[in-house]
Amino acid sequence: MALPRHAKVHKEVKVLNKYELLYVIDSAMEDQARTDLIAQFQTLMTNNGATVDKVEEWGKRRLAYAIDYKTEGYYVYVAFNGASELPKELSRNLGINENVIRSQIVKLLEKKSSVKPRPVRVAPVSEETQVEAAPAEQA
Repeated sequence: MALPRHAKVHKEVKVLNKYELLYVIDSAMEDQARTDLIAQFQTLMTNNGATVDKVEEWGKRRLAYAIDYKTEGYYVYVAFNGASELPKELSRNLGINENVIRSQIVKLLEKKSSVKPRPVRVAPVSEETQVEAAPAEQA
């Protein structure tokens, strides 16, 4: 059955937001297990329709305070674009994994380009400063 001519077809359009994710992995993990864990979170993002822009492994760093009696962690930074439902699912998975000590997801806001820059104002020059500047030029 064909739709009538006046019927409107609504397409579902998902807006991709920009996000940053920083998570800390237990530093006691072996290198292969750590890379597998990082790849696991990347595939989780891509399977949910996100595009991963950048993954930076910051390496082993000292924590500001002890978390579960651990003083060091392996930091991983990820910049990605995804739907608004993705951070909730991602934080759920990060919380379930016992090797992830801490994580934070931040939505990046785009700056508005309609804001005009302020005009540059030149300070008025008084006669005293002109007299003081003149001997400096002669010397």
